[in-house]
Amino acid sequence: MTSIPSVDLRDFTSGVPERKTKFINEIGAAFGDIGFVALSGHFLSDQLVADLYGEIKRFFSLPQEVKDNYEIEGIGGQRGYTSFGKEHAKGRKEGDLKEFWHFGQYVENNPKLEEEYPNNVMVSELPAFNEVGKETFKQLEKTAKYVLRALALHLGLDETYFDRYIENGNSILRPIHYPPITQEPKNAVRAAAHGDINLITLLMGAHGKGLQVKNHNGEWIDAIAKPDQLMINVGDMLSRLTNNKLKSTIHQVVNPPKELWGTSRYSIPFFMHPISDMPLNCLEDCIDENNPKQFEDITAGAFLNERLIELGLVKK
Repeated sequence: MTSIPSVDLRDFTSGVPERKTKFINEIGAAFGDIGFVALSGHFLSDQLVADLYGEIKRFFSLPQEVKDNYEIEGIGGQRGYTSFGKEHAKGRKEGDLKEFWHFGQYVENNPKLEEEYPNNVMVSELPAFNEVGKETFKQLEKTAKYVLRALALHLGLDETYFDRYIENGNSILRPIHYPPITQEPKNAVRAAAHGDINLITLLMGAHGKGLQVKNHNGEWIDAIAKPDQLMINVGDMLSRLTNNKLKSTIHQVVNPPKELWGTSRYSIPFFMHPISDMPLNCLEDCIDENNPKQFEDITAGAFLNERLIELGLVKK
């Protein structure tokens, strides 16, 4: 595959059986091959998207000493601000050329999970930042729920199989700022080649060159969405659950050509995580003689912790 397929979520939610089946088949085929789709028909309004970009640009433009007040020790970067160069890809020593913010789950009716998750960090200088971030989180979570319902049907599961695991799930909305590059980077790129940890990722801001996906031939192909589309990809948790039937694809964000070094790039991924005790044991229907079980049994929480250690965000 040399390009990213496009799908429209309105086919799935249309109430027309043929359109619903079309969407299930299209996204299932794409996720079994390249692991990425460009999705139209999501639940984000144009106004919400514009408001969010405005707020995150205002936040990242704050003085460094102000941003540093929102970098919280001891929580592995799960909420609030993470400063430039802190995170690196698995197996890399060089920090990625980015700074970012994390909005986390807004738990409802579950005291146990309220205790488990860190609190969201409120930016006192920008009250609308907190409100717009929460609304974006909710609309991307709703979009992800319907995508996972389609994938459940593709896998031969009940349509709502994932619902109980993603309600109050440990999901993250991550506005990222890739600042202008001021000198030749030493072995560092904006985001080194990696696979995502979670079930699925919904990415805003893949409208220009930079994001690249590695296909089965080992070729890097540009992943560029239309302005009204989200780029959606399979994460390692879903790959484990499906015994690699659905592919978690390696991707990267490369540095721009030298003439564009002076420009910032913003992207906003939503990492859809389940609750920590979701079992990621390979589904029985995804195991057969030609595709034996490839992964050990593990819970989502244990797998996440392993990966945060590998990324340098949590100490052993």
